[in-house]
Amino acid sequence: MEIIKTPIEGLLIIEPKVYKDQRGYFVETYNEQRYREAGIMASFVQDNQSCSSYGVVRGLHFQRPPYTQAKLVCCTRGRVLDVAVDLRKKSPTFGQWFSVELNEENHRQFFIPKGFAHGFSVLSETAVFTYKCDDFYHPEADGGILLLDPTLAIDWQVPQNKMILSDKDQHHPLLAQLDNPF
Repeated sequence: MEIIKTPIEGLLIIEPKVYKDQRGYFVETYNEQRYREAGIMASFVQDNQSCSSYGVVRGLHFQRPPYTQAKLVCCTRGRVLDVAVDLRKKSPTFGQWFSVELNEENHRQFFIPKGFAHGFSVLSETAVFTYKCDDFYHPEADGGILLLDPTLAIDWQVPQNKMILSDKDQHHPLLAQLDNPF
């Protein structure tokens, strides 16, 4: 497994070792000991999976304290652009975002620590997206920022007229208007 640091402290891309032969492939998707050795100390308690069609953009979501979540995400079928926005007020990269393509071919994972908003866009016909969380989902702690915030100017790699958004995701505040708990 290779750990790739990003320009934003704490965000990590994980490239697991993939064993391929004429039968297909084998990949170890999680090994607590190896992840801890790599500095990922999260103890995951909940796994989630979504299946979405091209143009779906989900996000940018986070959980407010005391129910903040670190996430380990990957795309097991199709292709997604995964995005994390630094919401940590004291961070030198506050308000900056980083994106990585996750897909069924590269088997990459993305570790997103607490204090980030997270979202993804579906770039393939369909995509199956999975994520491990280190705390349980608490609806009362649900938060988000507008994924089309012009100050963030995230390139979701989906034309805006092709985006499929939930009603909730269309009504999050701009980053500048957020009552930021981080």
